[in-house]
Amino acid sequence: MKTFKKYYHIPASPEEVYWALTKPQSIQLWTGAEVEFTEEPGTEFSFWDGDIVGKNLEFDYGKKIVQEWYFGDDNEPSIVTIKLHQDKKGTSLEFVQTNIPEADYNDFTEGLDEYYLGGLIDFFDE
Repeated sequence: MKTFKKYYHIPASPEEVYWALTKPQSIQLWTGAEVEFTEEPGTEFSFWDGDIVGKNLEFDYGKKIVQEWYFGDDNEPSIVTIKLHQDKKGTSLEFVQTNIPEADYNDFTEGLDEYYLGGLIDFFDE
């Protein structure tokens, strides 16, 4: 199992980025796909018609989101922590994900860069 950690710069305030990550209508705008999401700990979610599924664990408005993303029944919980920090150009987003299966690591992290966080950045760049 591997851990992925990376910082992304987003040209929007932490509150705007938080809303884009937690409001179903906003998520659907930047993913372009069906979304099931409720901003409440203990609820399950689905992005991209089920390509990313998991459970919401913690929310701290404008600052932090903690989720468990599922990689199948036999794997340890994969915890995603997203921290939002104000910077000069908007937001520095810190993305950390633990327990990514080694066999999935390269494809998965490339997908994060291109679609998940790449899509979010593109949403605010336009």
